[in-house]
Amino acid sequence: MDAGSPTLAPTRKDFLQPIMAGALAAVVGYASTFTVVLAALTAGGATPQQAGSGLFSVCLALGVLNMVVAWRVRVPVSFAWTTPGMAFLLTVGEPVGGFPAVAGAFLVAAGLIVLTGLVKPLARLIAAIPAAIANAMLAGMLLTLCLAPVTALAEAPMLAAPILLAWMLGLRFARRYAVPIAVLVTGIVLALTTHLPPGALDGTWPALVFVMPEFSWDAVVRIALPIYVVTMASQNLPGIAVMKANGYTIAPAPVFVMTGLASAGTALFGGHTTNLAAITAAICAGPEAHPDPEKRWPAPVAAGATYILLGLAASLAAAFIAASPPLLIQAVAGLALLSSLASALAGALDLEEARLPAILTFIATASGITILGIGAPFWGLVGGIALLILLRKRAA
Repeated sequence: MDAGSPTLAPTRKDFLQPIMAGALAAVVGYASTFTVVLAALTAGGATPQQAGSGLFSVCLALGVLNMVVAWRVRVPVSFAWTTPGMAFLLTVGEPVGGFPAVAGAFLVAAGLIVLTGLVKPLARLIAAIPAAIANAMLAGMLLTLCLAPVTALAEAPMLAAPILLAWMLGLRFARRYAVPIAVLVTGIVLALTTHLPPGALDGTWPALVFVMPEFSWDAVVRIALPIYVVTMASQNLPGIAVMKANGYTIAPAPVFVMTGLASAGTALFGGHTTNLAAITAAICAGPEAHPDPEKRWPAPVAAGATYILLGLAASLAAAFIAASPPLLIQAVAGLALLSSLASALAGALDLEEARLPAILTFIATASGITILGIGAPFWGLVGGIALLILLRKRAA
């Protein structure tokens, strides 16, 4: 702008539009996947208090990250939790050592993310994983959980049918809110059919519960490494791509270090990994937040404040879900992840030359096998990459 050009004062719309977009991003992100998080922490051995603490700690971390970073750099960079990582944890279940071992695995994954920001070869190694293979691994992790709605419909049709119907109607008339609508209907169904034992809701005021981490080879290999890989490949790298597509170039190293340190802090209270937002980042960084790219940064600030407010209900939600039928909770979690499964499968099968390696990765990961104490995602990743290299050499 020329020195003599008039400077337009910010209008109410300059702040209101990004604030509304940021609040929407947080509400959609939270309401769509908090059941996945709580169900995964519970499956990992957490008590309702520990699960509530884990979700609460991550909401606080996301609040601080979103508000401080966006305010500081005046760029609409936004953060979220690792939904694919938690979906994977839900399929793995409780490791040897119980929930303290899960907290240790979260801490190891956080340390690896910090190292990725500090050691450039490690970042390049993660970035070198072929997109088709990474997507196939993610799809294999999600498959079992995404079958839960069908299983619930067969085993408890009177309970599951209203939830599925609400989700389908939401897709038809309000696509963005389809999963939150299904969550709302699930809450109504559970309220009408679930008997809460006396004292089930005692101590549901939000509180941070310290979890002393324990470290075991089983948890590190079966939980920490897959969560690290899927968080980097399915959340952080796509998050950078979303920002770039909207005209923003961010330095990945500081972001990885910040999210890794935040994840290490939340791990001590049972919290899972935080990362760059990918899907909801498009709301905060896109034209929906503001037509002017320089005026979109308040969106993540509003998202951060909203996450903190939503976190206040974490312990109550954890107590309610702990008393609910697990199959029904897994069903609504599966509905929340169907779009992620569809996107992952589309990305895995996009390139013809990588389809067979991707399918090998997909079925190996979905099989749930454990060889030498190492879980299926690792073997799926290794097998898919090995076959891809072999086929490329043969073609050459």
